Amino acid sequence: MVDYEVTVYTGDRVQATTLNSVHIKLVGTDGESDRTWLNSMVIFRGSVSTYTVSCPNSLGQLVLIELDKRPLILLPDDAWFADKVEIKSPEDDFYTFPVYCWISDRETHRYREGKALRIFDESNPLGQYARQQELSQRSADYDWDFYAPGVPYTIKADGPSTLPDEVQFSFTKTTEFAFTAATGLLELKLKGLVDNQENWKNLDDINDVFRNKDTPLSDYVQEHWKEDWLFAYQFLNGVHPTLIQRCKTLPKNFPVTDDMVFIPDGSNLSNELKQGNIYLCDYKNLDGMPANTIQGMQQYLTAPLVLLHKRPDDKLMPIAIQLKQTPAEDNPIFFPTDFPYDWLIAKIFVRSADFSEHQINAHLLRTHLLAEVFAVSLLRNFSMVHPLYKLLIPHTQYTLQINELARKQLIGPTGVFTQFTASGGEALTMILERLMSSITYRSLCIPDDIADRDMQDVPNFYYRDDGLQLWSIMFKFVQGVIQYYYKSDDEVHDDSELQIWIGDIFEHGFLSEPQTGIPKCFTTVPELTKFVTMVMFTSSCQHAAINSGQYDYGGWMPNTPATLQRAPPTKKDTTSAATMRETLPPKNVTAQGMATVWLLSRQSSDFVPLGHYLDEYFTEETPLKLQRDFKAELDMLSIAINNRNINLEVPYTYLDPKKIENSVAI
Repeated sequence: MVDYEVTVYTGDRVQATTLNSVHIKLVGTDGESDRTWLNSMVIFRGSVSTYTVSCPNSLGQLVLIELDKRPLILLPDDAWFADKVEIKSPEDDFYTFPVYCWISDRETHRYREGKALRIFDESNPLGQYARQQELSQRSADYDWDFYAPGVPYTIKADGPSTLPDEVQFSFTKTTEFAFTAATGLLELKLKGLVDNQENWKNLDDINDVFRNKDTPLSDYVQEHWKEDWLFAYQFLNGVHPTLIQRCKTLPKNFPVTDDMVFIPDGSNLSNELKQGNIYLCDYKNLDGMPANTIQGMQQYLTAPLVLLHKRPDDKLMPIAIQLKQTPAEDNPIFFPTDFPYDWLIAKIFVRSADFSEHQINAHLLRTHLLAEVFAVSLLRNFSMVHPLYKLLIPHTQYTLQINELARKQLIGPTGVFTQFTASGGEALTMILERLMSSITYRSLCIPDDIADRDMQDVPNFYYRDDGLQLWSIMFKFVQGVIQYYYKSDDEVHDDSELQIWIGDIFEHGFLSEPQTGIPKCFTTVPELTKFVTMVMFTSSCQHAAINSGQYDYGGWMPNTPATLQRAPPTKKDTTSAATMRETLPPKNVTAQGMATVWLLSRQSSDFVPLGHYLDEYFTEETPLKLQRDFKAELDMLSIAINNRNINLEVPYTYLDPKKIENSVAI
């Protein structure tokens, strides 16, 4: 007889303990062990337990293990979370089998030895068979579902609870998410705001919606929201820094002339355009979209054009706003020199349009829905031993469940976005379809996007500065991992799992549209490296930049109204403070919007920062070292960002690596 020393690591997470009997079978190149009962008592969360599995003869090189569990008599089934299994063979060889998932049924689950293997590395028939069986099961567990015409496909599921255990929220996250949502709604009910359709008589009363939930920046925004510099600053460093672009030639539908705008220091608009000091924000994606009806009242959604000027002191300031795309007598161009409430209400319409463009384009489409596409294709098409699976799986955590929740609670028929925003309901899928027709691969890669918007040298653009550094650090890490496993372009070309993965993304994420620039296959190592960097960046950094500041800038509703209930002014000198209050959403709509952005800005206690890989999917030293180097570089960047922020009146923190979650998890 020969003995194998088997060490089982149970995850240190709530409900990871099991009262069930756990069994293991070792499978090697020269045979397999009997199915062996491991525990004679409870396996506790966080425990490390060692057992002996005896065999008549050596099993050769271990290829996989089989785990299953069964309830003892009179005890119910429960779920068990295993981290990994380590095995010492009679020949003193050590094997690690990463698990990192829940086992909640009575089925037999197979886990491969930890060394990463591409499909053409599988020389052992047993490994080939196990891989084939695994991929067959994965393609059944993670299937595509049609969502709407012209929109990326989603995971096929009948709600969050039907998703496979391995992608569901932890108990901790489930409990905290539900508690935050419930307490927020209860507070609104106790204050009588849920059904209160009155308009605000005094904007300061908005402070009573959520007491003690302000952030330092939300307080700052409340104090300064009317000021032009903060209005402009948000296009650079707010939650939507991806729309603004340098303008060298004015759009034909934005007829601003030199004599209309005031440029300090004796210059004029024509000169400033030539010198590259003029910037444009164009909300044309919203043009012609049907605004929602809320509580029986027609809402209003405009498609503004905004012109901004970089002054000699490097401060960006708005100089002209047109609220609709087509020039007309009843579509005046507003200027800072106009009557104060004319100018303020024009800015409010822009900020409301920005809410819709940000939430639907930058947030929903370009992070949540694309991250879901990347995750589903990864889970469908890669074996757990594939190096790309090991590299990217941490960047998919909770994405499928948060998106399922969003489709039910936010953008579903009774969701908050559907009921209480100007772009909810019928407009949502129409806007998404329009946006999909214009999405490009370059716009998803921050170095290309910054270059295409000609934003390389605008001062005080911290999203750009931090984002480009993050991309560079991430690219270096991804490049190291990929070049370790792919020594030539031919190996990329010959990896069928890799080619099916990108083909699935091209078809179901980008609807087989070649004009997007998304590759439908990979032919070179550099091509693969860039795409994987984009996937990782989108699922972590980009989502953090777009999501984390929602309450900072939206907690004071007048700065980011989700809807407006009066039509935009068609003439100047027709507005007042009363007009402004009547334009802003009523009390219950305000309360629902603020509660939602509060919920979506909260950090869970099981938040995993970028570069922290708690689950050890890799076992080889080279990728493990690359992970350590990646984290070290991120730590250095975090220190530099914090040192910079000390001297900023409005710190930019959303791309601090310590505040970026590894995945789209909220």
